[in-house]
Amino acid sequence: MTRCDNREISFRPVEYKRDFQRIFKWMHKEHVIPYWKLNMPEEDFRKHLQQALSDRHQTLSIGMLNGEPVSYWETYWVKGDAVGKTYEYEEWDQGVHLLIGEEKYLGKGLALPMLRAAAARLLEVPETGKIIAEPDIRNEKMIHIFEKCGFEAVGPIQLPDKTGLLMFCSREEFERRWNHVKA
Repeated sequence: MTRCDNREISFRPVEYKRDFQRIFKWMHKEHVIPYWKLNMPEEDFRKHLQQALSDRHQTLSIGMLNGEPVSYWETYWVKGDAVGKTYEYEEWDQGVHLLIGEEKYLGKGLALPMLRAAAARLLEVPETGKIIAEPDIRNEKMIHIFEKCGFEAVGPIQLPDKTGLLMFCSREEFERRWNHVKA
């Protein structure tokens, strides 16, 4: 749990039955469709989510604000992911994808503290020295948030579903930026 402006940020694992409709709805939001491209029919998305939940190299989470679900997160090991073919990764590198699903929380300054909290969780693995992201190269708002968190642009990469901007955040940079900030 992290605090931000008297609000509690927490994460919980995605539960298929509990979260399917919520995530399905979020994937059909206008601000999500261009970057996630998962606005598929319900039955197709059911299969997609079940497959994602059974993929052992990633963890799906719901980001909560004061106990209310507001965001969807995928954290993953670079080893075993398509992005691992785009750079020389270290064994313990981890990556992150995110979306704010509820429109009422867009533009409220929550993406950065939520990303910071998620990155801190990834860095609880002592061997992880780097977190990566590969937002859609057109998603200027998220690229800006990643930069504010401590990620640096490496360059464009071609992935199966998009052209992404490969970004790295080293443990050292994250700690330099955030260790003095109270959670």
